[in-house]
Amino acid sequence: MLFSLIIPVYNRPDEVDELLESLSQQDYTENFEVVIVEDGSSLRCDDVVRKYAGKLHLSYCYKENSGPGDSRNYGMKKANGDYFIIFDSDCIIPKQYLSEVDLELKRNYVDCFGGPDKALDSFSDIQKAINFSMTSFLTTGGIRGGSEKIDKFQPRSFNMGLSRKAFEASNGFGNIHPGEDPDLSIRLWNLGFETKLFPKAFVYHKRRIDWDKFSIQVNKFGKARPILNSWYPQYNKLTFFFPTVFIIGFFFSIVLLLLNQDVLLKLYFIYFLVLFLVSTFQNKSFKIGYLSLIAVWKQFYGYGMGFLKSYIKVILMKQKPQEAFPELFFKI
Repeated sequence: MLFSLIIPVYNRPDEVDELLESLSQQDYTENFEVVIVEDGSSLRCDDVVRKYAGKLHLSYCYKENSGPGDSRNYGMKKANGDYFIIFDSDCIIPKQYLSEVDLELKRNYVDCFGGPDKALDSFSDIQKAINFSMTSFLTTGGIRGGSEKIDKFQPRSFNMGLSRKAFEASNGFGNIHPGEDPDLSIRLWNLGFETKLFPKAFVYHKRRIDWDKFSIQVNKFGKARPILNSWYPQYNKLTFFFPTVFIIGFFFSIVLLLLNQDVLLKLYFIYFLVLFLVSTFQNKSFKIGYLSLIAVWKQFYGYGMGFLKSYIKVILMKQKPQEAFPELFFKI
């Protein structure tokens, strides 16, 4: 089986350098190819790609900007492999990654898999705090961290595998972003394909974003979910409402406090105290524990308010998603 690694990139040559360096250290002994898709960047990475020409089997494609989903599709159409593995450019890949994927596929083949993400010691404190908020069982149920217990796993496109057969049957990613990965997972299920979590196939996801960019990102995640629920109502879950309920409940607890009722606010205090202690213990840092509280609040508030706004417009008011939130759709 030939693996083709598909990596869309937009104005991030430094990220590509780190990613390709990690791929050049893989302990996987079989041949694999790496397809870099430059998505209309003004700051190109072709010089970086040439740097690794003698270490990796590489191909480089430049195309007009059309978003990460379409760029991944473009790369898969150009690739020669039987199985595609998709990374974001801000990932660093452990040396055993491809060996773990190969072992999993030989043990129990599946046409689409996803893996978790972790943080390296070299990451900044804010990156580690964001990683905690996105992967902890206390926030997302451990979905991104590799402990998901739900029946059907929805792989995330920063670390995702897809067979050529599944790609050709589904036509790959749609033009919504974010949300293109759960959209693809659901369409694959409807076509009869299975998805699976490979817990040992993790990547180090660097997430080079500041607080403002993180808030914007999770707000878009929240807006995308009611759109997906409107397209695929059979996969709607009450847990998707949790961040919105959490934020509304917090503000309601402030109102209750003014009425001398502090029980609900105490519950929130206990929850954030547990978050602080768990993050501090995991990261061995009081500072990261504190920053994790900021990250979790921004995550819940951004996602929750985005979800509420989208729910009102798309579900209640029946607006077309492309008209209600044009910023979530790339023109292909």
